[in-house]
Amino acid sequence: MGVHLQGSLFDQTDDLRLGPLDGPRRTRLGAGAWIDLLPGWLSGADALFEKLAAEVPWRAERRHMYEQVVDVPRLLASYRAGEPLPHPVLGEAREALSAHYAKELGEPFVTAGLCYYRDGRDSVAWHGDRIGRGAREDTMVAILSVGAPRDLALRPRGGGETIRRPLGHGDLIVMGGSCQRTWEHAVPKSTRATGPRISIQFRPRDVG
Repeated sequence: MGVHLQGSLFDQTDDLRLGPLDGPRRTRLGAGAWIDLLPGWLSGADALFEKLAAEVPWRAERRHMYEQVVDVPRLLASYRAGEPLPHPVLGEAREALSAHYAKELGEPFVTAGLCYYRDGRDSVAWHGDRIGRGAREDTMVAILSVGAPRDLALRPRGGGETIRRPLGHGDLIVMGGSCQRTWEHAVPKSTRATGPRISIQFRPRDVG
C-alpha cells in the first residue's frame, strides 16, 4: 500500500507473541455494557502491521449516504467462519480469546474483519454492531490494533459523555455485555499527524 509505519519504541521486535489474557482491566459502562482493555497484548505488532498492510487483499468501498455515493474512508477486508486468516498469529489470537471468554460468551469467536486507517482522514462513524444477533442479545466484539494509535470513542446510545481509548501497537479491547445495543463506538477523524493503523475485529457467529 506504500504506507510506512513509524514504529513504537516499545515494540522493537519481529517476534510475534501473544501475552497472557488473565489480566485485562474491565470498565463497566452502565446499562449492562462493559469493556476489557489489555495494552500491548501482542508483541511484535509493528511487524504484523507491515505484513498485513502489504499482503491483505484490501478493498475500497463506496456507499449511499445523504442521497449520494461516497467513498468509505478506510480500506476493508473480511474473513468468514472457516476461512484462513491472513497471518497465523491472528488465528492464535482468536483461539485464545475464545478460550478465555468461553464461559462468559458461551460460544467461540469465528469471523474476522479488518479495517485499514491510512491516516487521520480515515475514520468510522458512530455505530453499534447491530447486524444480526447484536441487535437483540448480549455479545462480544474483540478488537486487536496494530500500527499507530488511534482513539476508539464510545458513548451511550442516544447521547452522553464520550470515553476515548487510544489503541495501537498490539493493544486489545473487548466490548461486551449490552455494549453493541446500548452504546455506540467510532474512530473519529484526526487533524493531528497520525500514522496508519489496522484493527482486527473478532466476532461470534451472526454478529456484524
